[in-house]
Amino acid sequence: MTLTYLPYDADEVASLRTGGPDAYGNPAERVISNGVGTPCRSCLNNVPEGAEMLVCAARPFPDLQPYAETGPVFFCADDCVPYDGAEIPPVLTTSPDYLVKAYGAADRILYGTGQITPKDEIADYAARLFARDGVAYVDVRSARNNCFLTRIVQTP
Repeated sequence: MTLTYLPYDADEVASLRTGGPDAYGNPAERVISNGVGTPCRSCLNNVPEGAEMLVCAARPFPDLQPYAETGPVFFCADDCVPYDGAEIPPVLTTSPDYLVKAYGAADRILYGTGQITPKDEIADYAARLFARDGVAYVDVRSARNNCFLTRIVQTP
């Protein structure tokens, strides 16, 4: 099995880029990126300095429920190529560590899995989580701000 790092849902990103509502029902704010600490959840790179970016509320879960965390995220305002790969994406290399935690098929956190994980150990920790029963996916968030960055799934 391979770990795959997923970009944010392409249909949701396309809707946000054309003025569609974010998780709170608001249009995304449009600001200019300073190029640092501005991880696009689609291409999984920082939005380049001087480029327009979207700032919005995101909830990477299908339904409202107690574990469906919502928080601020960034996207490139212009189309970008959604990340597609099994390698650690660039957005997971800019901080010394990240919050990594597993979820079950019902989109509930699996208690005891949340861990601040050094950036060089994310793949190993995710693989250990997938070896446990009941893990559907693993989310990676900022260890400093708790913002959603990417979802990891296992693919054949």
